[in-house]
Amino acid sequence: MTRQEPHGMINLNELQELINQEEVETVIVSFPDMYGRLLGKRVSATFFLSDVAEQGINACDYLLASDMEMSPSVGYEFTSWEKGYGDIKLVPDWNTLRIASWLSKTALVLCDVTTSDGLRPVAIAPRTILARQVEKAKAAGFLPQGATELEMFVFRDSYGQAREKGFSNLQPFSSYIEDYHILQAAREEPLIGAIRHHLEQSGIPVETSKGEWGAGQHEINIRYSPLVEMGDRTVLFKEICKEIAIQQGVSLTFMAKWSEDAAGNSMHVHSSLWEMDGEKSIFAGNERVPGLPVTCSPLFRWYLGGLIAHARELALFFAPNVNSYKRYQQSSFAPTRIAWAYDNRSVGFRVLGSGNNLRVECRIPGADANPYLALSAILAAGLDGIENRTEPPEAMSGNAYSASEAQLLPGNISQAIRLFEGSSFVRAAFGDDVVNHYVQFARQEEEAFSRAVTDWERARFFERI
Repeated sequence: MTRQEPHGMINLNELQELINQEEVETVIVSFPDMYGRLLGKRVSATFFLSDVAEQGINACDYLLASDMEMSPSVGYEFTSWEKGYGDIKLVPDWNTLRIASWLSKTALVLCDVTTSDGLRPVAIAPRTILARQVEKAKAAGFLPQGATELEMFVFRDSYGQAREKGFSNLQPFSSYIEDYHILQAAREEPLIGAIRHHLEQSGIPVETSKGEWGAGQHEINIRYSPLVEMGDRTVLFKEICKEIAIQQGVSLTFMAKWSEDAAGNSMHVHSSLWEMDGEKSIFAGNERVPGLPVTCSPLFRWYLGGLIAHARELALFFAPNVNSYKRYQQSSFAPTRIAWAYDNRSVGFRVLGSGNNLRVECRIPGADANPYLALSAILAAGLDGIENRTEPPEAMSGNAYSASEAQLLPGNISQAIRLFEGSSFVRAAFGDDVVNHYVQFARQEEEAFSRAVTDWERARFFERI
C-alpha cells in the first residue's frame, strides 16, 4: 500500500529548496528524553545542511541521566561524573523532517540517539526502546499501529502567572464540566483551533477535538499510525500545544492529576497488529470469545491476554511519576483494576471496533507518561501474549470499580518500582540495562518527592500540630 505523507512533511531536497528561498532559516534538532520532553538545539539552516545533515550533532549524555530540573543524578550506570559526562550523537531520522508551522521560518527533525561515534544506538533512549519492540513485531510478521488520545487542562493564566501563584488558584477556561459541550468549547476555540491548525500543517493529522470531563479540560485526537511515528506525533503534539499556549498568553497542563478536586488527564492508547503491507488487521477473524460481541482471531485473544497478564509489572511505564497514581480514583473514568470488556469505560483495557477496526484501548496511562515507553510496554506485553498463547480472563461485566475479583493497579510509585524491577518478563523484554536505568529514574523521582514539603502539609500542620 502506498502511504501518503501528511501535509507539512518534507524531505531533505525540499528543505534545501526552502532554505535557498529563505523560507526556512532555523532547523530544530531534537530528541525525547526520559520524561518525553523534547531536548536539542536550534541550528542555523545553512549549518544544518553543510554539517548536521551528514554527521549529526553532539549533545551531553547527562540529558539521559538527569532529573526534571536538569540536575545530573548519581546512581546511573549509563553515565556519571566518574565517566566524565561525555557526548551522545543525535542522528536525524529523515522520516520525521517537517515544517514547524507554529514558528517562523523553522523546520524540525527528530533524532535517534547514538554513541558519540554514531555507530550504536543508545539502548536506554526512549525512541530506541520503542524501535526495538517494533523490530520484534516485524520479525514476527506484524506491523504494529496505534493512536494516543491525550487530555489536558487549559487555564487563562499564563505559565508565568501560574508560577507566581505557586500553581494554586488558577483560572480554568471553564467554570463547569464541559464534556462534549459545543458552547464552552467555542470559548477555547482560539487556542484549540490554532493547535489543530498547526498540527495539521506540521505533519500530524487531526481527527477531532472536544471538551472533556473537567472544567477547562480538553482532548484532541490525532490520526493512528505505525507506533514509532505515533510516539513522535505524541511528543510533538504536547510540544505544539504548550508553545501555542505560550504564544497566546495562557497555559495548559498534561499532569495526570493537577488538582484533587478535578478529573485526571489520561493518555488512552489504541493498538492493533496488521499484516506488513498495512492492508489487513491480524486481529480480524471468525472466533467467538465470551463477552466479545464481535468475532476475532486467536492472535487478538492472546494479545489481549498478554496485556492483562503483564499490566501490573509494566505500570511504571504507564504511570512514571509520583503524581501519576493520584489519577486512579473510583468512578473517575480512570481505571483502578486490571480487567477487560467491550466498550466499557470502567476497565483498564476497553475493546472496541470489529474486523479491521478491532483494537484494544489501554486506559491505564496518564497524559504524563512518556509515549514511547507506554507504547513499548503495550507492544511487549501483547507480543509475549501471542508467543505464549496467553488466554485472557473472562470479560468484565458491569462496573469494574467494584469488581473485587480483578487485580488492582499499583497504588503508588514504590509498588510499581518493585513490580517492574522484580519482573523476569520485563527484564527479558527490555534488557537489564533499560530496567535498571528506569528503576533508578523512578527512585530519584520518589526520593525528590519524599523530601518536599507540600501545601497540604502546611495547611494541615502549620497551626494545629
